Amino acid sequence: MTLIICKCDAYQVLWPGTGVHLFYIIPLKKINMKALVYYGPGKKSWEEQPKPAIKESTDALVKILKTTICGTDLHIMKGDMPEVASGRILGHEGVGVIEEVGSSVSNFKKGDHVIISCVTSCGKCEYCKKGMYSHCEKGGWILGYMIDGTQAEYVRIPYADNSLYPIPAGSDEEALVMLSDILPTGFECGVLNGQVKPGDTIAIVGAGPVGMAALLTSQFYTPAEIIVIDQDDNRLAVAKTFGATHTINSAKENALIKVMELTDGRGVDTAIEAVGVPPTFELCEEIISAGGHIANIGVHGKSVTLHMEKLWDRNISITTRLVDTVTTPMLFKTVQSKRIEPKKLITHRFKLDQMIEAYDTFEHAAREKALKVLLEN
Repeated sequence: MTLIICKCDAYQVLWPGTGVHLFYIIPLKKINMKALVYYGPGKKSWEEQPKPAIKESTDALVKILKTTICGTDLHIMKGDMPEVASGRILGHEGVGVIEEVGSSVSNFKKGDHVIISCVTSCGKCEYCKKGMYSHCEKGGWILGYMIDGTQAEYVRIPYADNSLYPIPAGSDEEALVMLSDILPTGFECGVLNGQVKPGDTIAIVGAGPVGMAALLTSQFYTPAEIIVIDQDDNRLAVAKTFGATHTINSAKENALIKVMELTDGRGVDTAIEAVGVPPTFELCEEIISAGGHIANIGVHGKSVTLHMEKLWDRNISITTRLVDTVTTPMLFKTVQSKRIEPKKLITHRFKLDQMIEAYDTFEHAAREKALKVLLEN
């Protein structure tokens, strides 16, 4: 006779002289990981959290190898996005290795190295079929926003077949982290929406990582002049090395007057807003030429003034966009061929458990001369 006490994890002992096997419960050890957790504006903690698990058949569990911090994470930390719940693990960029896949995942297997897209797409809804993955009815930008993200040792990726990209052996994975978000964001929201053309004069307002990504990718279209505007001399100096023809420190000189001097009073053909605060958007309104394009990239937590009393007859277009990552495969090829080298944006490197120090560095970018910080597990 066998007496079963528990069908879960247990060990069995033979009761001497009886032939009875007793099964004793072994308490399951809770598997934890370390993660950066948001607890409201200005509050964060690097702490133990439960390791994520497969929930749906389309999920993948990814062990993070490299991740980074985005300007959007700073917007969350400032309270610009009150919809982000307390207790959320932040982060939406990274590369990793597949730990486990759900039964419906066909493009990836355990051990594959992957780029994690900042945008989750089911690939089947109306918006996905239009290529508007950012508005996927079951996904979109949810990582580190509506669901737990990549600033952790492990992350669960929904709709893995459509939301991950394979990394060939021997690839520079530090460079490929930039394909999670900033490169496609700068290119799609700034360059493509701004309709940059050969011979154009463009202005990029904001020389942070996304502004630099717009600077790099705008050169696919050979604009005649690229004016970069910021308040950080170090970032402006870096912008020069990345291809800016002119730089303006708006803290030291009047950016509007300077742009008009550089353009013989006409203004720029494309103004790319890459900060997300009212003064920078309004500067774009002031420097745009007749028939020009204002392309907004910045994440805005406050309202801005649209000066229609000045713009109504200027034949301009204003675009907004959340990155769709539809250009990631093309950008991947340009990075692999070294036509652009986004790895140069990385200024600081940390171990994953130095997350709080990395945040401090990125939050004080001017003081630390920081562009992109990389964290390695």
